[in-house]
Amino acid sequence: MNPNFDRLEALTRRHFLGKSAYGLGSIALGSLLGNSLNAAAPASADPLIPKKPQFQGRANKVIYLHLTGSPPHLDLFDYKPELVKRNGQDCPDAFLKGKRFAFTSGVPKLLGTPRTFAQCGQGGVWLSDALPNLRTVADDLCVIRSMTTDQFNHAPAELLVYTGSPRPGRPSIGAWVTYGLGTENQNLPGFVVLISSGVQPNGGKNSFGSGFLPSVYQGVQCRSKGEPVLYASDPDGMDRDVRRLSLDALRDLNQIQSRELGHPETQTRIAQYELAYRMQMSVPEVMDINRESAATISAYGAKPGESSFANNCLLARRLVEQGVRYVQLFDWGWDFHGTGPGEDIRDGLTKKCATMDRPVAALLKDLKQRGLLDETLVVLGGEFGRTPFREGRTAKGDILGRDHFPDCYSMMVAGGGIKGGTMYGESDELGFSVAQNKVTIHDLQATLLHQLGFNHERLTYRFQGRDYRLTDVEGELIRGILA
Repeated sequence: MNPNFDRLEALTRRHFLGKSAYGLGSIALGSLLGNSLNAAAPASADPLIPKKPQFQGRANKVIYLHLTGSPPHLDLFDYKPELVKRNGQDCPDAFLKGKRFAFTSGVPKLLGTPRTFAQCGQGGVWLSDALPNLRTVADDLCVIRSMTTDQFNHAPAELLVYTGSPRPGRPSIGAWVTYGLGTENQNLPGFVVLISSGVQPNGGKNSFGSGFLPSVYQGVQCRSKGEPVLYASDPDGMDRDVRRLSLDALRDLNQIQSRELGHPETQTRIAQYELAYRMQMSVPEVMDINRESAATISAYGAKPGESSFANNCLLARRLVEQGVRYVQLFDWGWDFHGTGPGEDIRDGLTKKCATMDRPVAALLKDLKQRGLLDETLVVLGGEFGRTPFREGRTAKGDILGRDHFPDCYSMMVAGGGIKGGTMYGESDELGFSVAQNKVTIHDLQATLLHQLGFNHERLTYRFQGRDYRLTDVEGELIRGILA
């Protein structure tokens, strides 16, 4: 070959970044560490070691229960007697002008709830007859009835809830929490995802991804049926000793690369290999609900060996009890348009709520009995609400359903320093808009981070020349729900 070509091949960007003592790679790494939350930590530190928050929060763990598709809040949490009186009437034009709906056009009919509501607990929280078990824990619940979003399609609305943006690419809230706090158990992931009903979330893996944060902070999906974590077990012919030797070799190679290039993702790769090795022993044990008493299993309505929302609620308690920082549950089947019997807000909602109401109530009681509720935030809700009128496609049928609705809806929060037995905010008399104490998605995110010990404006990560945060450029603390 031409010797000049050999010399030119050596003068590559990779050579410059790898060999220059003050190359761009070192400069970029210094900038990254200087602007991150944990700038004082050495580059070789395990990224999942426990970290102190900015101040002492009321909570240190989160269980987030997402009802994928978004439940009909007007039939569960937000009682509207005036809407019931005007059931079947044409929707006033003032509520439709300038609005877009997913599947409704023309003039729809108002739909008052066919459910029976009652005030429950000492706080008088309004709950529907579809939630008989949650009625028994009403004094632990805070129902926010003034939520609002600017997204009315599932995927972007869900991404906004979990990443602060309706577009893919941002870190999820679970990733932010583990980035800020690490995890208490080095043998388990800091962020675990459990999915029931056999369907991935609308936002896909972006709903529990790490975005531009190091990938060690992304959610690890575990399964309550079959192998708990895919690809973590040793292949045929490889025992633990051989696996240890192979991981040691990979670690040595990665450490050489880390010293030469200084890329933070290399340390992430080392940490992930080591965590996977430890998980082989720890995950099967914590995911085995047969270790629970028969009374506990019965209280949740769980069935060992099956995949269900009830099993996942019980697993969520076991995981936070073992030090997992953030547990995310996704449960498909809450898109109540009324296109089939399962989506009817009468019998269909009764049957679907039966799979959620009992295990969620059991989860709250179980956490409380074990002294974990005070330090664990529990959140339940969907990505938006449902319309106060009948869904357009099914308006002439016998099945009652509601369309997507972003303007006003309800969510439930409990534990972790949240004021129980309360209702926060109000919608107008027909449930079309927020009448008092408007709460945005970013407000809710800011409040969850506050309860964990973070000022949402200061939990940041520098990416592409900008300091990013979960709440983007918005978000205010919801002081009215804090105990």
